Amino acid sequence: MKLLLISDTHVPTRARSLPAPVLDAVDRADVVVHAGDWVDAATLDLLQARARRLVGVWGNNDGPALRRRLPEVARVVLGGLRFAVVHETGQATGREARADRDFPETDVLVFGHSHIPWDTVSPAGMRLLNPGSPTDRRRQPACTYLTATVADGALADVRLVPVRRASERP
Repeated sequence: MKLLLISDTHVPTRARSLPAPVLDAVDRADVVVHAGDWVDAATLDLLQARARRLVGVWGNNDGPALRRRLPEVARVVLGGLRFAVVHETGQATGREARADRDFPETDVLVFGHSHIPWDTVSPAGMRLLNPGSPTDRRRQPACTYLTATVADGALADVRLVPVRRASERP
């Protein structure tokens, strides 16, 4: 099962639309996971129409229309792995211990908010993943998203993918 993990798309405030490489990744994925801060409902509509399966949550920049349609926390089993998705996890210091406390019985926690890619394992063995942002790099060298596969009950091939925007030259 091919996964696409994205967060903090911030359309249309940080980008007019999702970059073409992200849309191509949506087309290749079996499941798209979005960890919040969509900003507009049109992006949710687009991904619901285009993705084979979409798992998403609302973020701190998402207004009432998105909060009515999305949960604050999503839980789903994919290929035998228990995923939780949330926008915010608090400061980086102590994140893994808080995740173990707040998300027991979770194998993979996907989160966003910071726009900073993150890939660690908690003391209890939970994988914590933040894909960064495909539209707003903030202090990062590039905009990013994550891809991964789930096979035989295990997460594999986790890959941070930089996003080249149309305005950037090779």
